[in-house]
Amino acid sequence: MERFSLFNPLLFTSSRRVQHTAVRQAHHKHEPNFHDKYGNLVLLGGAAVFATVWGYVFTQAGIEWGLSPVGRITPKEWRE
Repeated sequence: MERFSLFNPLLFTSSRRVQHTAVRQAHHKHEPNFHDKYGNLVLLGGAAVFATVWGYVFTQAGIEWGLSPVGRITPKEWRE
């Protein structure tokens, strides 16, 4: 019981600080910043650019995606 009585004022003080901070933040008007205003728009724009670039690379760039050399490489004659 002695420990509880020693820490009780500390707990009460810290809980009062938390309550005071919560009340102060609740009364403070939140002004939107850049991320609040344009965050979703920037995210969607980036996703559209990403999809467009990779769509082009996969369909139009003419890159051969078959990386396996099986059937394309013939062995040379062995020299002794």
